[in-house]
Formats: sequence, C-alpha cells, structure tokens
Amino acid sequence: MLAKRSEDYFPSIFDRFFNNDLMDWNLTNYSSTNTSLPAVNVKETEDEFSIEVAAPGMTKKDFNISFHNNVLTISSEKKDEKKEKKENYSRREFSYQSFQRSFTVADNAVDSDKISAKYAEGILTITLPKREEVKPKPLKEIKIS
Repeated sequence: MLAKRSEDYFPSIFDRFFNNDLMDWNLTNYSSTNTSLPAVNVKETEDEFSIEVAAPGMTKKDFNISFHNNVLTISSEKKDEKKEKKENYSRREFSYQSFQRSFTVADNAVDSDKISAKYAEGILTITLPKREEVKPKPLKEIKIS
C-alpha cells in the first residue's frame, strides 16, 4: 500500500515560508516606529540586577536613564547631519535614531539611591543594587537545646 501525501504531513514550501518564525513580525527587534531597538541582556545576582544595552557608536551623552515608580526607562535620541559640496551640487544626509526601553522592577526590590550606569566599548551597563531586605538570607541552622 502506498502512503498518501497529505498537506498535514507535507506542507508546501510556501506554507512553511509564511508560517515560519521569520515572518512573525512580533519576534523582530524593531520598535513600532520602525527603528531598531538595541539588544539587551538582563542579569540577576544575589546582590543586584544588571542591564546591558548594546549601543555601539554612541556616547554616554546620547542616553537618558530614569527610575520612577519601580520602572527603569532607558532612552536615546541621536541626530546627525552631514553636508558635502561638490562642483555644482550639494548633497545633504540626515540621520535620526531614537529608542526607549522600560523595565519594571518588583516593588521595593531596588535601592534607587544606589543605581549606577557606565558606558564602555559600545555597552551601556546599568546596575540596580537590591535592597538588603530582599537579598536571600543564608541558611540558619537552629540548635536544639
């Protein structure tokens, strides 16, 4: 008996292309304004949260960072204008980049007075120290009397 080809088992190449994750625009790294969002790493240790933002070619003056109502907001706006004159014509190029990312932190988890940020080698690193009350406590053995 020959096996019958079924679309359930053998989808067409077009079905696979359009159903593939490559076509899921929600998985792309773009904002609603069609600008690229920088990649972000979020790490947690016993003592702090750390957010690394990949932003090569920028300077620390290009960023705005705020913390309000347990929300950390990182934004940037960079404008660049280049002019060139050659013979009888002018060429003008404008460049505009902006993004905003927000991260919500659990209530009273972060000591907001000690939040710090640094920018080095294309990476913006923001450190959010945990409050002492939320840090994990070491195991305490209780002796029986």
